[in-house]
Amino acid sequence: MEVTTYSVVCRRVGNWWAISVPELKGVHTQARRLDQVAAMAREAIALLLDVDPDRVEVDVRPELPGMVSVALDARREARDADERAERATATAVLALLRDGYTVRDAGALLGLSPQRISQIAARNTTTPTSSAA
Repeated sequence: MEVTTYSVVCRRVGNWWAISVPELKGVHTQARRLDQVAAMAREAIALLLDVDPDRVEVDVRPELPGMVSVALDARREARDADERAERATATAVLALLRDGYTVRDAGALLGLSPQRISQIAARNTTTPTSSAA
């Protein structure tokens, strides 16, 4: 069974989500809540095209208020910063231990417990693998 995916645009109008499908003229519907948009759009598309709703997939793209975009951008930046901090910490842990610092001293320098230093070192240390001929 072939499934077709349609982009669905929705925006808040009063207490409702106004839904449209730019690819299909005349497909408009509404939903009370954002979590209902996909089902309502799928049903409207299937009705217009006279196909089984299971053959319709939707990609819901809500119009975001400015403060939501700002919050999402800030959260994405925070995740990226966390990932950079994790990589930098792992690099520092391995370098400190390789240079002869104790686990306790590495922890004190990085503001982490010795246990956390050991976890990071274990997770980021690669052991050579041997292959049998």
